[in-house]
Amino acid sequence: MNGMLGVAVCSTCAGGEASAGQQPETITLRMASADLRKELDCSICLSIYTDPVTLRCGHNFCRLCIDQVLDTQEGAGVYSCPECREEFQERPALQRNITLCNIVESFRSAQPDQEGTGVFCTYCIHSPVPAVMSCLHCDASLCYNHLRVHSKSPEHVLCDPTTSLENRKCSVHRELYKYYCTVDSACICVSCSLAGDHQGHKVQMLDEASEKKKQKLRNDLQEVISKTEKTEKEVQSLQENKRKVHEKSSGVTERVTALFRDLRSQLDDLEKRVLREVSKQEEELSLPLSVFIQQLEIKKAELSRKMCHIEELCNMTDPLTVLQESHTGDLCDTEEGDKEDRERHDGRDLDVALISHTLYTGLSDIIAGITGGCIIQEATDLLLDINTAHYYLHVSDDMKIVSRSHIGQNYPQTPKRSQRYAQVISRQSFSSGRHYWEVDVSKSEGCRVGMCYPSIARRGEESLIGGNNKSWCLLRYINQCYVGHDKKVIELPDDVSSNRVRIYLDYEAGRLSFYDLCDPIRHLHTFTANFTEPLHAALLVEEGSIKICGKRSNQEM
Repeated sequence: MNGMLGVAVCSTCAGGEASAGQQPETITLRMASADLRKELDCSICLSIYTDPVTLRCGHNFCRLCIDQVLDTQEGAGVYSCPECREEFQERPALQRNITLCNIVESFRSAQPDQEGTGVFCTYCIHSPVPAVMSCLHCDASLCYNHLRVHSKSPEHVLCDPTTSLENRKCSVHRELYKYYCTVDSACICVSCSLAGDHQGHKVQMLDEASEKKKQKLRNDLQEVISKTEKTEKEVQSLQENKRKVHEKSSGVTERVTALFRDLRSQLDDLEKRVLREVSKQEEELSLPLSVFIQQLEIKKAELSRKMCHIEELCNMTDPLTVLQESHTGDLCDTEEGDKEDRERHDGRDLDVALISHTLYTGLSDIIAGITGGCIIQEATDLLLDINTAHYYLHVSDDMKIVSRSHIGQNYPQTPKRSQRYAQVISRQSFSSGRHYWEVDVSKSEGCRVGMCYPSIARRGEESLIGGNNKSWCLLRYINQCYVGHDKKVIELPDDVSSNRVRIYLDYEAGRLSFYDLCDPIRHLHTFTANFTEPLHAALLVEEGSIKICGKRSNQEM
């Protein structure tokens, strides 16, 4: 026990040089830190200052600590400094020591959280004190006070506080690790380097090996940072795309909602108009019928009266009375007039044709109002241009079906004809608006369908549909589908299940989409581009045939 310091000291803690593995500057800084740490302790709670304040005498305390002391002195009528005992007649005002507060904060941020490590000083046996260093030679951990008197001889190797001191020694020779074997990637002691499994191996000092690994880690860190930044940019790009999709979806949803709201309103108006026509016709037919019914009711009453009178005459026994009774009149004329009136009214009925005309005209107006903004021109047949077909392609008479032939066709030589690949393009081109056309690929074992510029090459590899920057296509081979453009091919997750494909073009928006016409319709892929030339339909047939279905329509999908 050291009488001056009142602390226990290791038996080997005599003077000497700086410990191996720990630089002299590090130890000096540690001890300077220990001295500073002691100056930052509050004399009341013996812990580092919390919100330090200053009394007029110049001494500093934690605000909470000095407030509690002054509270206990309040009953005595006099206040005093716990450090120098200077008295104050009134409760002293507490001034926050901003400079000391900043020093405390800087010290806290620069110091490791020793209490959080769970390592305590080996020699402080009365109360646990957090350790600031561990000595590998002594197998002990040291607090600030014991570190000041610890030996600085080379065999005393200091490190950060740890409870795993055994892990820093060779399990075979019980010596400290001092070298790193680059062959076996293992930490070794002096004896391991001179004999045993590591004899003759290339070794490095631990500091040197550690620094090299740190440098490699720094390089890896830079690479990770670079990849992280790249990934972050990709995430931001995808988030931006997601935002645009959401905005577009919201716009489409709003338009569709408004469209159906307008449709319901127009249909309600049409229903009322048709029902008014029905009511009008009913009224026109019912009014004369009501008049005629009323007339017949009057006639019926008159006939009943006459019938009663005749029955009375028939029941009389006095011949003279019967003969002297006035004549009843001839009923034949009345019956003829009734027959004409009945035939006139029986022949009239609701004008269903007029009602249907009103209904169909109204529906046609509604449909025209919906599609009027989308339709550009009347639908026309999409036909293939036989002057562009490869010699081993046969085009049907209606210019709708193209088949792979094993016999060369007797086509004339033209500049537009495909010379290398079995492909053909359409006569018509699209330079504006929205269009779609459909093909049946059920009889083709391998094909490409899409669109291309008229300036596409006709010879060489650059002429392949989807193999250049002037064409876009859907590829189907065996049981797998792909999309291709500018020599880039993307595999699609699913095949075309319906054997029928729709190609949809929105020229101004720069969108070319492919759909599988299954139930429901399934979107396959969409290309986006800034189209600079008119677009032609393009087909390539490896085996079998492809058929263009129906007509192409200029309408919104």
